[in-house]
Amino acid sequence: METLSNPITLKLDREAEINVKGFIAPIEHTINNFHVEWDALANLRVAEPEKYHSTSVFQSFLPTQSVSVGECWRIQEEGVTELLQQLHPNPNLDISINASDSCGLWACLRAYNDQFADIVFRIHAEFKFEDGRFTPSQFTGHLVVDRTGEKVAFFQMYVPEGPINFDVSWNSIIDSGLCPQMELRVGTQTPVRDAESKALSFKFTGDSITQEEAERILIQRFYKSEQINWVPPEQALEIAQAQQKPLHVISIDGPLADEAC
Repeated sequence: METLSNPITLKLDREAEINVKGFIAPIEHTINNFHVEWDALANLRVAEPEKYHSTSVFQSFLPTQSVSVGECWRIQEEGVTELLQQLHPNPNLDISINASDSCGLWACLRAYNDQFADIVFRIHAEFKFEDGRFTPSQFTGHLVVDRTGEKVAFFQMYVPEGPINFDVSWNSIIDSGLCPQMELRVGTQTPVRDAESKALSFKFTGDSITQEEAERILIQRFYKSEQINWVPPEQALEIAQAQQKPLHVISIDGPLADEAC
């Protein structure tokens, strides 16, 4: 993608500490009733509802060199691991060993002005249980940096809403379901569904791309299927008839663009 702005450098005051609140709501449902029959899932709760983290943890989300709007970079694992341990003591960032489609930690500069910079990110991770694992569809969110004060103005990392937003493996049997809230946040009482509106409420009068454009840039870092020019079935049928070509139809029972199942 062609960058849209002059490069900027982002940094934080490493001496500060930041209070982070963590939330995990009870599992609402699973297809095979694992959330009732499996104690680890039935009793899944946030490990530490509130914790102070060093600013260096959030420095892990920042690029190591200057970046322009629309550019991506890899997030450093150390800081993310520490944050995820606030949710559950055994996070795992290498989910490829469990035949997951994609793993990684990526961030994108969505917007900036003289005072603030908005970073959108996407992280794929899982939590290890004694007799299984829990894999959210993804962790996404915003880090808004106060450039003048070199501090975190806003942070929220969460699992997007369902209807299915995680899968699990219990004694090698797979299930999936909905967890209505799994998130970490700083400096706001805003519920998870309002994360974007809160982050976007900072007045970015300078260079920017939309939230949707940033998400599109990030998802292509994870899934080659997102590089395909998908069209609705009706349009595909029209194209096939016009070009006198057959359609090869494949039925799938889960999403192509996250780790929910």
